Parts: sequence; structure tokens; C-alpha cells
Amino acid sequence: MGLLIFSVALVAIVAVIIINSYNDLVKYRNRYKNAYSQIDVQLQRRYDLIPNLVETAKGYMKHERETLEAVIAARNSAINASSRAAQNPGDPQAMQQLGNAEGALRDLQ
Repeated sequence: MGLLIFSVALVAIVAVIIINSYNDLVKYRNRYKNAYSQIDVQLQRRYDLIPNLVETAKGYMKHERETLEAVIAARNSAINASSRAAQNPGDPQAMQQLGNAEGALRDLQ
């Protein structure tokens, strides 16, 4: 009788160990899937931000292009006014244009 109780207890202990091990394996599999899904979510957010980054860069490039074009135009205007003033230093209109062109160039800085 004692051997039968010992055998049943041993089988029950082994069954509990097997069930507990299986439950641990399922738990670890679920943790793995959850961890991977979190990584996947973060990567998807990152991928979704790329078009916004591209649009921001395009807007910044447009601003920089406009600024560069304005600086180049002001520089060319100042060079032309300077050459006109150098050719005729006594002309007040040429000096006024030179002052205006230099002021416009200074305002862009």
C-alpha cells in the first residue's frame, strides 16, 4: 500500500513538473513574441517618420535656396552699384544706389 501511494505521489510530482515546465515554455514564448512585436512597433513608427523628415528637409532646402538666391542677387546688385560708383564717384545717384545695395546686403546677414 505504501508503495502504491509513493508511486502515485511520484507520478503526480513528475506530472506537476512537466506541466510547470510546459507553462514556463509557453510564458517565455509569449514574452518573446511580445518583445518582438514591441520592436516591430518601434520600427514601424520610425519608418512612418521618414516621410515627415523628407518633407522637413525639402522645406528647409527651399528656405536655404531662397536665402542663397537673395544673397546672390544682393551681392550682384552691390557689385554693379560699386562699379557704377567707381566709374563716376561724383554722381550722387550712383552713391545712393551703392548705399542702398550695401544696406540690402547687410540686412541679409
